[in-house]
Amino acid sequence: MITREIPSGQSIIASTPVPNRTCDVEHRPPRKSRQATQANPTITLIAALLGFFAITLDAVVVNVALPSIRNDIGGGMTGLQWVVDGYTLMFAALLLSAGSLSDRLGAKRAFGAGVMMFVVASLACGLAPSQPTLVAARLLQGAAAAVIMPSSMALIGEAYPDPVRRARAIALWAMGGAVASTSGTVLGGVLAMISWRWIFLINIPIGAMTLILLTRTAPSPRRPAPFDWIGQITGILAMSGLVYGAIEAGAAGFEAPDVRTAFAVAILGLSAFLAAQKRGSHPMMPLDLFRNRNVVISMAVGFAFMVGYFGLPFVMSLYLQQMRDLTSLQTGLTFLPMMLIGLILTPFSARIVERLGARTPITTGLVSMVAGLVILAFAPASAPVWVLSALMLFVGLTGPLVAPPITAVLLNSVPSDRTGTASGIYNTSRQIGGALAIAVFGALLANEATFMQGTRTSLLIAAAVALGTAAASPFLRERRASERIDR
Repeated sequence: MITREIPSGQSIIASTPVPNRTCDVEHRPPRKSRQATQANPTITLIAALLGFFAITLDAVVVNVALPSIRNDIGGGMTGLQWVVDGYTLMFAALLLSAGSLSDRLGAKRAFGAGVMMFVVASLACGLAPSQPTLVAARLLQGAAAAVIMPSSMALIGEAYPDPVRRARAIALWAMGGAVASTSGTVLGGVLAMISWRWIFLINIPIGAMTLILLTRTAPSPRRPAPFDWIGQITGILAMSGLVYGAIEAGAAGFEAPDVRTAFAVAILGLSAFLAAQKRGSHPMMPLDLFRNRNVVISMAVGFAFMVGYFGLPFVMSLYLQQMRDLTSLQTGLTFLPMMLIGLILTPFSARIVERLGARTPITTGLVSMVAGLVILAFAPASAPVWVLSALMLFVGLTGPLVAPPITAVLLNSVPSDRTGTASGIYNTSRQIGGALAIAVFGALLANEATFMQGTRTSLLIAAAVALGTAAASPFLRERRASERIDR
């Protein structure tokens, strides 16, 4: 049935009339004011935005610093892939349980724990003396990011129960990612010229500010349920086997025993995971969610978006620095127009959806990504750098046209008590897309003799994936802005 949501986490003191007693009226207004401040959805939104900013920054900023990291602590292409994918792998592997954790512990508690762990992991990355230590710290960072992502989305869902206001809040929340993407490449280039370690240490003050704001947000409801240990373990095995096999295949080939073993583990892990989700009493990924067409298409769109939007900076950063001899700062500036277009248009995303609906901007954004990737793939090797920078604008348009509306479509398509779980599943599909993009594209770029061919093939693969989801996006079901499904 269709129902209107009741604001969650609303302060009882702030919403209940004060008894008609003179002494209470004289002495309790300050306390009432504090409670009202705690329930202020704007503070919640800012805290969630900063958390999203930090975890997006660390996914972007490292790309332009890869050559500096290799020069300082060593490692070939495989090592660089693990510096990037160590983060995204744990991000993807733990997102499913993190979404359930957000529902069970409460979004505020989960978010705070994730931010604290992220700060500690960032410090470990910045002080890492060797590549294995850096990769281990990146794994911890990814685990923390997995907790932050769904809980930040759930916080917004609780603070803004009205679908129209929620859509606008999500668009502003997405600004955290847009600003991180915009500043990440340039900031990474600047910091890498001083020391690549600063790209991680900058997270410490950001995390501290986020935790301060979190103390002034409303408490979140908890929905206790047993933890799906079997699902979590088999999920990690499946994703780890798949990513490890894809990365190592680039160096050792698909015939290598460890590569075959990794893919076998991935297949067995996936089979066991699906069986556990089907038979378990408290699955971390309830399969009945996939009966909803919007959920299925949202997962596909999230996956394709990250393959192109996350894979492109990885490929082009290595190309620009290895083949065009650009510095890390020059490389970051090359990405600036692509990122700026997202920053400029993201605030208008909700208004565009209100006027045109969600399907039109989502489809347009994906088609724009396809066009940009294909043109870049066939651009001549002698093309000026400014031309490449301009062509990446087509991919940059995808961010504001796709990410906020598809997130709003997803959250408005599931019951309110499953938003944390649904956002965890959605963001898992995104991170798997990013992790596989780095693994596959890195394998294609591993051989220096075929680097240019690998660059072209990588871009065309990303374009093909985006084209497939562009064809599916018109089948999204749109709901009226004042309605929300509940069952």
